[in-house]
Amino acid sequence: MTGRPGVDVPDHRGRTGLDRQGRGLDRNPGVVVRDVELTSQGWHVLRRTTFDYRRRDGRWETQQRETYDRGDGAVVLPYDTARRRVLLTRQFRYPAYVNGHPDGMLVEAAAGLLDADDPEAAVRRESAEELGVTLGPLTRVLAAYMSPGSVTERLHFFAAPYTPADRTGTGGGVEAEGEDIEVLELPFSEALAMIRDGRIADGKTVLLLQWAALHGPFAPGAPDEAPSPAGTRPS
Repeated sequence: MTGRPGVDVPDHRGRTGLDRQGRGLDRNPGVVVRDVELTSQGWHVLRRTTFDYRRRDGRWETQQRETYDRGDGAVVLPYDTARRRVLLTRQFRYPAYVNGHPDGMLVEAAAGLLDADDPEAAVRRESAEELGVTLGPLTRVLAAYMSPGSVTERLHFFAAPYTPADRTGTGGGVEAEGEDIEVLELPFSEALAMIRDGRIADGKTVLLLQWAALHGPFAPGAPDEAPSPAGTRPS
């Protein structure tokens, strides 16, 4: 009898037991997971979960939800307060292109999946690969679920100072992984203007730029100095 890839036998990434995710969860007494079905596994995993849910009026009902599991990620905004500049990227995003973006070329903060790294290591890795920059001390901004209705990913947000001397590589991403990333060094005022006129339409990037303007390195009265190391602020 042939096993089911990703369930009984390894899939193309060597994974098994992908239908076990969520079974046994008991942190919320008003939710009882009944079944988890693996509906698709590419590089990431799509599941359909059936669970009993207790409504606020006490009635129980059975619901189904699909979840897209791509792992957690991290994103960083490198900034230069002396020159009032930030480092961003521009790359083609097919999901945005197919959903109405004029050309699919999105301006974004450098980001990536954690894979086997912790969030701090992941943003340093992505900054080197995508931006060609070696980051200074990291400030942990927050962690958030960006699309909790269907995507499991929790995204860790950071900011970090840099100087021209810290741009030690060319960036551009990893070509073997299909990445073709343009590095943008922009005046911070222009980056904010790009939010207002729609040239920046990526949620994580909007959040980091607004944080930088309101509470971060470009906030009124902010000291022109390196931030506290990661871990000194709550996520």
